[in-house]
Amino acid sequence: MALRFTLRQLEYLVAVGEFGSVTEAAERVNVSAPSVSAAISQLEKEFGINLFVRRHAHGLSLTQAGHGFVAQARQILSEAAKLNALSNELTGQVRGPLHVACLVTFAQAVIPPLRRAFSDTYPDVDFFQYERDQARILEGLRMARFDIALSYDLDIPADMTFHELAVLPPYAVLDEDHPLAGRREVTVEDLAPHPMILLDLPHSSAYFLSLFRDAGLTPHVAERTRDMSVMRAMVANRFGYSIANIRPVSTYAPDGSRLVFVPLTGNLRPMRMGILSMADANPALTVRRFIDFCGETIRGMGMDLPVSADTPPAKKGSS
Repeated sequence: MALRFTLRQLEYLVAVGEFGSVTEAAERVNVSAPSVSAAISQLEKEFGINLFVRRHAHGLSLTQAGHGFVAQARQILSEAAKLNALSNELTGQVRGPLHVACLVTFAQAVIPPLRRAFSDTYPDVDFFQYERDQARILEGLRMARFDIALSYDLDIPADMTFHELAVLPPYAVLDEDHPLAGRREVTVEDLAPHPMILLDLPHSSAYFLSLFRDAGLTPHVAERTRDMSVMRAMVANRFGYSIANIRPVSTYAPDGSRLVFVPLTGNLRPMRMGILSMADANPALTVRRFIDFCGETIRGMGMDLPVSADTPPAKKGSS
């Protein structure tokens, strides 16, 4: 019987199944949206079933049959990837797809420069990046959607391993007029009476609150946000302080307002950034090279270096 589908079509199917949108799937696999739509239509025509329910303005939802097809497609793609991995092992070449997830908390500061450096070193690797919260990272690793993930050492399940790359102590994020902005260091006791902008992401928020709980304190949480840039802008506009572990090079919030970063002192547990993978995984050559590359590169990326005295970003309407 003639081959009724291609691996590329299955890749598009899995992407649409994950994102629920042809447009987002097309961006992820780096092709045009019409190409993705055509591949889905061809698969549905070949197998004579509807894989998705199309809802105007609400994207696509998998049908019951579609869920089964996507699961099987992932398995086929995983098996096909083993051929590429075997070829790399035999020839010593670092090439083929690499799917890397990153915790959304620090993705903007880590993934772009890391990916650029790795892709320049290994141009034959097709690098796919995914920004997720911890729960979706764990799910993606278990479903083999990701080869590896960059995350924190927070509540690591027994079926996963964590390889530490960097220790990231906490620091306070303050506006330049905050009463504590002139300090060389602050404690959670100093911060507790002031309003706090909590970066409210799973696991991360629990860590930030634990710094106070361990000291017998309760912070005054005035606002919550799940977006790092929004948090920095809220702080810069004097709605409260925040706490983070990744210190950016720029001392300015997205709107151009000034920020001040002050180290937190005391008996505080730091965050540890590292590589998360399945405990029983036998990583392919490309994955192993990426792990080694992270170990050599991540500490030199300036994540916790002294901030620069740079100029603020241009605001809208400026020349």
